[in-house]
Amino acid sequence: MKIGLVLEGGGLRGLYTAGILDIFMEKGIHIDGIMGVSAGALFGINYKSNQMGRILRYNKKYAKNKNYMGMYSLLTTGNIMNEEFCFNKIVNELDPIDYETYKHSKVEFYAVVTNIETGKAEYIKIDDLKDKDNLEYLRASGSMPFVSKPVNIQNKKYLDGGIADSIPIDKMMHMDYDKVIVILTRPKEYRKKKSNQVFPKLYYRKYPKFAEAINHRYQMYNEELDKVSDLEKEGKIFVIRPSKLVKIKRIKKNEHRMQEMYDLGREDTLKVITKLDKFINNG
Repeated sequence: MKIGLVLEGGGLRGLYTAGILDIFMEKGIHIDGIMGVSAGALFGINYKSNQMGRILRYNKKYAKNKNYMGMYSLLTTGNIMNEEFCFNKIVNELDPIDYETYKHSKVEFYAVVTNIETGKAEYIKIDDLKDKDNLEYLRASGSMPFVSKPVNIQNKKYLDGGIADSIPIDKMMHMDYDKVIVILTRPKEYRKKKSNQVFPKLYYRKYPKFAEAINHRYQMYNEELDKVSDLEKEGKIFVIRPSKLVKIKRIKKNEHRMQEMYDLGREDTLKVITKLDKFINNG
């Protein structure tokens, strides 16, 4: 029985996912494959490296550090998320990733990225975080448009995976997994609204297919939410989503809200842990 896990993005809303993943590790819930989008990818690697508590720890510890992420980084580097601080100092020195555990784990891990020339999603298997391209694909998955420079990998340019495929349920359902769990970072009633259609066309005029993907994202996202709801009702997937709204911004570093989001992930998971166990082990 192979279990697949889909992790939605959402910036610091991903602290909800962090709480869930820590419960999974504490309870010994085994996952065979993970498909992470944006923050879902950046945070999801900690399950494969078996590092409980790491996501919340470094986010809270460096929340007030101007070199972490925010306007200072955007103005000085062109990226809202500081490349040197986030993908070198933190992962190698300040709160290191367990590279060896990650590399030798049998969990298959995929990061979703958006190719800005095609406007399409690509699903990249991340086997070794010491591999420069692997780490760059992770960075690309979490690089939000407008506030991030495109990430160039093998002469292709990438940004946020959530633009082309926010909840890659179709991709995961067509892979070799018997059961699929989906973790969302917004409450059940949420639906995305249509945004300004002109600005993306102007900003990404050199990449019209990417601009089109941005402008159609609300429609794609809502269709994916509907599909997730339908599959959940049919008992084909198991979904964990926030039971209430926590007002946390994608990048605003409020430590209290971070803790609240993380705690909610733990609480919601513990409430459904018996149902989850039945879903995984029955049928």
